[in-house]
Amino acid sequence: MPHLRAPATRRERQREATYDEIVEVAARLLAEGADLSLRAVAAAMGMTAPALYRYVASYQQLVDLVAFELDKAATAEWAAAAARFPEDDPAARLVVACARFRQWALVKPREFALVFANPIAEADSDRRELLTLSTSGHYFTDLLWQIWELYQFPFPALDELDPVIRASVLDPLIPAKADHIPPEDRGLLWVYMRAWSALYGVVTLESTGHCDPRVIESGQLFRATLLDWLEPLGLRHERERVTRILDEELARPDSP
Repeated sequence: MPHLRAPATRRERQREATYDEIVEVAARLLAEGADLSLRAVAAAMGMTAPALYRYVASYQQLVDLVAFELDKAATAEWAAAAARFPEDDPAARLVVACARFRQWALVKPREFALVFANPIAEADSDRRELLTLSTSGHYFTDLLWQIWELYQFPFPALDELDPVIRASVLDPLIPAKADHIPPEDRGLLWVYMRAWSALYGVVTLESTGHCDPRVIESGQLFRATLLDWLEPLGLRHERERVTRILDEELARPDSP
């Protein structure tokens, strides 16, 4: 007989509701261009700062909580948009999700920065543990795994990798599921890292405005970056179809 979890107590429900409110208020402050701080969040919630400390004891804990929940909510939106294509078409789903990720970063640059551009000071920090559970990281790398299962694109053998890279793929800190990948095939994680770096790099340049505004508006740098990755991911024969899907996403009325 399965174990049934006891219903949440009133106190537990109130505590969860408070966490939800903290995230909601923090997101509103970011959208308004206000500084995100414990004091600002407490004031907007009608609480004192000491009262808020019962839920988040430091600024870093506030950032971790808000970043994780914003990432989770945004990823759910990208996944819902990508789900218009069937599960056996991960290439189409990846293109849609990447385009929606870019759109989110351009429309909500402060949320993007909070989630993805906060440095990690120490290797054993709580934030690193949260990053290894990153919703978006798992979502994107799961799609890459599904693409590999379908198209069997090549990846480097362990002995072809630099020793530092070899160590990192054998004991990964990136937000990707790896337990199902045999150690001898962990060169696949190097493809994950490089693909994410390409996507993150171009989206960060655009979101922060460190790029010609005409290029950002056109979406051509982002488009070229994604299309450059079709061959490494075994999708060369899918170029025409994938390009059409990407161009449809970039032409959406609510796209930047």
